[in-house]
Order: sequence, then structure tokens, then C-alpha cells
Amino acid sequence: MVKGEKQHVYVLGVGMTKFIKPRGKVDYPELGFEAGVKAMLDAHINYDDVDQGVACYCYGDSTCGQRVFYQFGMTGIPVYNVNNNCATGSTGLYMGRNMIAHGAADCVLVVGFEKMFPGSLQTFFQDRANPTGTTSLIMKETRGVTKAPGAAQLFGNAGREHMEKYGSKLEDFAEIARINHAHSKNNPYSQFQDEYTLDQVLKSPMIHEPLTKLQCCPTSDGSAAAVLVSQSFLDARPELKSQAVLIAGQSMATDKPALFNRSAIELVGYSMSELAAQNALKEANVHPGEVRVCELHDCFSANEMVTIEALGLAPKGKAHELVRKGGITYGGKVVINPSGGLISKGHPLGATGLAQCAELVWHMRGWANNRSVKDTVVALQHNLGLGGAAVVSVYKRADGKAASDLSDEEIGRITGLGYNPATVAKGFTKSQVDMVRSRKARSEWALQDTEQRVEARF
Repeated sequence: MVKGEKQHVYVLGVGMTKFIKPRGKVDYPELGFEAGVKAMLDAHINYDDVDQGVACYCYGDSTCGQRVFYQFGMTGIPVYNVNNNCATGSTGLYMGRNMIAHGAADCVLVVGFEKMFPGSLQTFFQDRANPTGTTSLIMKETRGVTKAPGAAQLFGNAGREHMEKYGSKLEDFAEIARINHAHSKNNPYSQFQDEYTLDQVLKSPMIHEPLTKLQCCPTSDGSAAAVLVSQSFLDARPELKSQAVLIAGQSMATDKPALFNRSAIELVGYSMSELAAQNALKEANVHPGEVRVCELHDCFSANEMVTIEALGLAPKGKAHELVRKGGITYGGKVVINPSGGLISKGHPLGATGLAQCAELVWHMRGWANNRSVKDTVVALQHNLGLGGAAVVSVYKRADGKAASDLSDEEIGRITGLGYNPATVAKGFTKSQVDMVRSRKARSEWALQDTEQRVEARF
């Protein structure tokens, strides 16, 4: 175990693209560029301030990260390419925080992006062992295999086990999806912004009981980014302290032997989510009962159900009771996925963890004024990847106070953009791009026509 005092690490800037259906219309250099520029504009920095870069993606050749980052500048800094299944984005966040916390950098830019294929997730390498092959074998031996997509079977089986053990019902899982779809109407970056009745969710096509189509996240194209900075970097810019959000606790965990104990709930990473949550909350000196807003990895409604318990937001076996009481939406105990979650916002794998971060940063600043949660002092983030990795992060304001809503006009003045990026999805101008691209080592050849392509979409 690494000893020694960690430095404080803050999220100073965030930015993201709108998540869209994967139709091959927008390539990853353009997606990553848009999110990265927005994050640097938000942080009021230039790329020359960045000491290290982390690129997060699952689908693409090696060094896609450099292809994105070289558009900002070719300053010679290290750029790491990260692939950790659906937890890729928050794995990059975790890496960046560790770099700063242990003195290897003062400013790290983390960009997650994904250009996906339509339809359910596929395996590309048929000539070698699948990393989740041992997981699939347990599923085959315990629950059998159907023609449904593999991920839907795994998470659907976890839902079935929850029903068998604890008495949750089909309606409870559908209610989770109904709530997430309802939340998404206030998120301008969400892939879908449609509301559904509980009956509509229940009657949508059955994928793998208890999961109907509207309880499954879509594949998506998109990008999100964050600028992480040290205490000394922030101290040198006191005018930015009001927008800095502290990563008060963070933990990344991998699977424990319980993964293979033949429980369908364990097979989707329950124990590693539980371990990551316990460690992150302990570091932040936070009790789960203090959490008022949470972005949780709801790739399927069944995963939200079991993860509510893994994070300590409800006792084991009682998550469905919290759902029935209206406890996971506005007016309840904790608002889960105010962004709409993966189910409605979308799930571009490498970007998801950073989009969750952006959402919670906006809440802690008081910028998410159309979907805010009153008296929020602590925000919780959970990002999961089968295979496996779970990253849990705890956020607090730099001043330790509760978030208080600001008006769009006030936020527009703070950003210098004239609008509130938490409630409006916009592009940027050439002059704004010029503000954040490297002054000492930029390359127009590396940029090609990316800037014009982004501008054309807006």
C-alpha cells in the first residue's frame, strides 16, 4: 500500500459533446477535440499549461489519443491511452488524479471519446481468449444462454436473482428506467430526451427478463473531458476557486473471488463496486446517507438496482423498496442519474465516466440549475466495466459548502461564453479555439479541418 500524504486534486474544467446515435457521421478526432476545447475553455487554461494527457477509448487503434491531443498542440508531453471496458473514462480520471496527488503533474487533461457501431456490443478478436470468458462460463453453467445480447443476459440475470432473493418485481426495474428517461429531458447532451409511462417501459420489447428495451442503454458516439489541477495550480489562480470541485475521495477496484461464487449479482461486479465505494467514501469522510446526488452506471436498470445496494444507498436487498417510495428521484432520499443516466443519455464507453464527472461538477458549482438537488454538499459517481473495474469518486466544493444555484446569465459571465454549458449544448468560435490551443507548439497539419467540422455541426 502506498503511504504518504496525497495532495488535493480539483476538477477545474469540464466539457462534453452531445451524445448521438452511432451512424458514422462524426469521427473521434472531432469528438475528442470538441470536448477537450470545451474543458480547457471552462478551466480558463491554455494547452501549454497541461503537463500530462490521458485519452480514454475502447474501440480504435493504438495512439488514437495522440491523434486527438496533437490537435491541441504538440508540446511533447506524455499522452496515455487507456482501455478498461465501460470504466475507461473514470479510469483515466483516476490516473490523472493520482499523477497530481503524488506530485507528477500540476495539470492533467483527460479526454474520453468513442465512435461505436450500431447495435449491441460485439467481440472483435475471434482468435484469442475473451477476457470475460470465465464470467460467461459461470453464466452458462448457472443460468444458461439465450439469444439475447450477452451483456443483457448477465445484467438481466442479476435482476432475476434480486427478484428471487429479495422480492423485487418487474415494475421496480421498469420504474428505474422510467425515472432515468424522465430526468434526461433536462440534459441538453442526452441522446434521448423522451419521457415514458411505466406501462410503456414495461410493454417495450422484452430483451431478457426483467429487461425490456427501454431499460437498456443504447450504444452512442460522443466525448467528454476534464481538466484536473493541483492545489498550487489553483492557488495561483484564486479567481477560479469558486468553480473548482474537489475530488474528496476516489477508489478503483477490481474483482474479488466472489465473482465466481455462482451468484448472478456477483457476476456483474457487485463486490468490486462495494469495495470501491467503501474506500472512496472513507477517504472523503462521507457516509452514504449524506449523498444527495449520484451518477450511477445504469447500463441496464438491473445494474442500478443492485448497485444502489453496493454503494450503501440502501441496505442489501432493499433497493426496490427505496425505488417504490420515490427515493431515487426529486423529493426522495437521493437523486440518481439526474443526467438521464446511461439508459437515456447514452453510453459511448470511453466518454461515460467523464460525462458523469461533468454532470456532478455542474451540480456542485450550482450550474445545473434546471435539474439541481437542494442542499447538495456531496456528490457520488460510480462507473463500472465488466472484466473488471469499478471506479467510485466523491466530489465536494472547494469551500466545503452546499451547492447553490446560479442564474444562466451569471454563469454566462463567469464562463466568458455568454451561456450556461450545463443547460445549453453549443459549439465554439475560431477565436475561442485559438485561446486554448498551444501558443508555442501548435500544428495546423495535425488539426486538419476538425475545427471547421465542429463549427459546421452548430
